[in-house]
Amino acid sequence: MDTEKFKMGWLVVAFDLPVGTKQQRKQATSFRDFLIDDGYQMIQFSVYARACVSFARQETHIERVKRNLPPEGSVRAIFVTRAQWERSFIIHGSPAIEVTAEDMPEQIQLW
Repeated sequence: MDTEKFKMGWLVVAFDLPVGTKQQRKQATSFRDFLIDDGYQMIQFSVYARACVSFARQETHIERVKRNLPPEGSVRAIFVTRAQWERSFIIHGSPAIEVTAEDMPEQIQLW
């Protein structure tokens, strides 16, 4: 068994933030910008993922999300192992076209 696939993984952050007022839209945009600046990739409009090499790194990034979260809205974060990520199904369009999941970033593969 390839144990490396279970040591590293992806921290997935999904969120619903209100955008009814100008201030709420600004806060939602700032949160998305924070995620990008913190190394997350946009998977879908309100779903972002970031590679993590350990549980300690995961905890660090969860704390950063908490500090940057707007006062309203809902966020869910989950850690997905590398093995689980690689078994995910990514399906685009109709007729459906399946593509492979993203690889771990090169610098993390060297870790």
